[in-house]
Amino acid sequence: MSGNVRRLLGFALAAVALFAVFMAYLNPHLVVDLAARVWACF
Repeated sequence: MSGNVRRLLGFALAAVALFAVFMAYLNPHLVVDLAARVWACF
């Protein structure tokens, strides 16, 4: 039983992390800042 609970907790944690990243990309200032940082590498 603990294996199933651990797997479910892992999936829930991954879903929360993906949701947080998705919400961060909805912020236009973050996207522009990341694009500027990537462009500065070239």
